[in-house]
Amino acid sequence: MSNIFVVSKKQLRLIYLLLLLIVFAAVCLRWNQSRAAMSAPKETKVFELVTGEFKTTMPGGKELEVYRWDPASIVVHKGEAVELRITGVNGASHPFAIQELGIKGTVNKGRTTVVHFTADQRGTFAIECLTHTSIANGGPMVGYITVM
Repeated sequence: MSNIFVVSKKQLRLIYLLLLLIVFAAVCLRWNQSRAAMSAPKETKVFELVTGEFKTTMPGGKELEVYRWDPASIVVHKGEAVELRITGVNGASHPFAIQELGIKGTVNKGRTTVVHFTADQRGTFAIECLTHTSIANGGPMVGYITVM
C-alpha cells in the first residue's frame, strides 16, 4: 500500500514563506554579528621609524652623505588609527611634513617624535624631510605611507 501526499497551493505558499523567514533571520543574525565586529574599538597601529645615514667616498675623494627614513615605506588600512614613533639616530635635526595629511614635526638626534593620525583617505603620501630635499643637501630624504 502506498501513501500519497497531496499538498495544496496554500500549504506550498506557507512552506515558501517559512523558508523565506528562516533565510531572512539568518541574514539578520549574520549582519548584526558583522556590525558588532566593525564597531569594536580600533587598535592603534604603531610603527617605529629611525633616521638613517649613508656615507661613501666617491672616486676623486669627494664624500657623499645621504639621509633616509627607515623603514622607507609603511602600509596601513583606511580607517586605522596610526602612531609613528620616529627616533633621530643620524643628523642633528630633521623637520618633516606629510603634506596631504596636514602633519608637520621635527625629529632630533637622540629623541623620539610621536605622531598620531587616522588614515582616513586612500593613497600614497610622502614623509618628506624639509632639510634634505635633494642630493645636494643629503637627500632626498623621503618615505611613504600607503593607505589601502
